[in-house]
Amino acid sequence: MNNNLKNHWENIYQNKNEDEVSWFQKTPNTSIEIINSIKIKKQSKIIDVGSGRSRLFKNLIEQGYNNLTYLDISESAAKKSKIFLGEQSKNIEWIVEDVLNFEPKQNFDVWHDRAVFHFLTEQNQIKKYVDLVSRNISNNGYLIIGTFSEQGPLKCSGLEVSRYSESLIKTTFIESFTLLNSFKIDHSTPFNTTQNFLFSVLKKINV
Repeated sequence: MNNNLKNHWENIYQNKNEDEVSWFQKTPNTSIEIINSIKIKKQSKIIDVGSGRSRLFKNLIEQGYNNLTYLDISESAAKKSKIFLGEQSKNIEWIVEDVLNFEPKQNFDVWHDRAVFHFLTEQNQIKKYVDLVSRNISNNGYLIIGTFSEQGPLKCSGLEVSRYSESLIKTTFIESFTLLNSFKIDHSTPFNTTQNFLFSVLKKINV
């Protein structure tokens, strides 16, 4: 694991309240709407990569989804998320790991990633991520990925990011995925600024 990167995120989640980071969402409506739109079964295996202190799982549990995996590099984020969820936390598999070192024990029907992939700026990192999702998403499963668009910020949390267009997402994942939908949305931060995101929904090619 990249210790500098881990320390960076531990420091943020130890020292900031959940609404003191730019990516905070009181309700992650876009992600919820996408997951509901693909009409999967409630027992479908869903992983949220870079889940941090996201409220996504609380909403999914309340809707009846019951096969959920949390993945984040930060132990502090996981601990605080468990406290937030209370008894509901028992319904989730908790994994603290850098996504690029993650070795899943199962394939997932839905791989959700809001704002992790765009932190990968080197081609070898991007390739490793693409290989990871290609191997570990079920045939006909879904990759839901939210990145900064070409109009989005150049940095986030002091780190450089990669910005994406619909065509770049399509070509990046073209070997194993078909792009079903892609759209831009402005995220309003707690600091009264906006960040332009590109959300993409891809389907794993049946091989």
